[in-house]
Amino acid sequence: MDVKDFYYDLPQELIAQDPLEDRSSSRLLVLNKETGEMEHTDFKHIINYLNPEDCLVLNNTKVIPARLFGEKEGTQAKIEILLLKRKENDIWETLVKPGKKAKPGTKIIFGQGLLVGEVLEVVEDGNRLIQFSYEGIFEEILDQLGQMPLPPYITHQLKDKNRYQTVYAKYDGSAAAPTAGLHFTPELLEQIKEKGIRIAEVTLHVGLGTFRPVKVENVQDHHMHSEFYMVTQEAADIINETKKKGGRVICVGTTSCRTIESAAAEDGTLRECSGWTDIFIYPGYQFKVLDALITNFHLPESTLVMLVSALAGREHIMHAYETAVKEKYRFFSFGDAMFIQ
Repeated sequence: MDVKDFYYDLPQELIAQDPLEDRSSSRLLVLNKETGEMEHTDFKHIINYLNPEDCLVLNNTKVIPARLFGEKEGTQAKIEILLLKRKENDIWETLVKPGKKAKPGTKIIFGQGLLVGEVLEVVEDGNRLIQFSYEGIFEEILDQLGQMPLPPYITHQLKDKNRYQTVYAKYDGSAAAPTAGLHFTPELLEQIKEKGIRIAEVTLHVGLGTFRPVKVENVQDHHMHSEFYMVTQEAADIINETKKKGGRVICVGTTSCRTIESAAAEDGTLRECSGWTDIFIYPGYQFKVLDALITNFHLPESTLVMLVSALAGREHIMHAYETAVKEKYRFFSFGDAMFIQ
């Protein structure tokens, strides 16, 4: 399977730079995964496509303001770091720019000394392990000094930090938002519950591996970064009961999908669990739990385009993407949505 099979042509101006005023007013392309038929509507009408007995699976992770700007001790050289994974003893795996200025032993000063990081070692992909020292509470300092780690294709400044956060975000830990969830408002979620649709919350802390370009020609040779996930007993029960009653399990976003597919037993049942997953879903994958997916429009040749192609077939997906380009849908993180059912 060649990575070029997942390429499509996207005009630059269709990359959404700013979130819409009203989260649920984005457009929605509804794709029938069996026939490839499409409908065009607005996201607030997603409720018309959901049935009582269905269950929505949400990823309740919270994005941390993981981008920090500091200065190298001694030279005042500017250094930017991105927090990727929390380890023990205030050590984080980070992405550092420029990396050559951050050799082991280097100290980086943030916020005039509110936070100090020392580079311990260089690990895979050139990432750095950095140990932080500070006084007070790390999260509060991060909130004061950090910026939201918007993807590189978004060049506008984000006016409100909360717009790169779902309304149901709970647990700190992501370096990127589970963007399919950005379309929901508290009012829309309330209407969905009133219709008899159950909601199961799982957690997957999104790492930057999600956005890493596939650099190998043969898709099967690509290796995913691992991300931490958690499924509670309550979420497992809701999903198992939905299946038993013949309802659909509808994941909001590829991260929710990867969580439940990682956690499922061979027979498709779930139980309480947590761990690290590097599951890579591409065409040929047999879904164990998921029936339908609410998702955004993803980058060409990305693992996320491969995941949606595994669900609806590559031809249907590529045709839907070409249609979305023609209809001038907005793409990527702050863009429009797709419902594959």
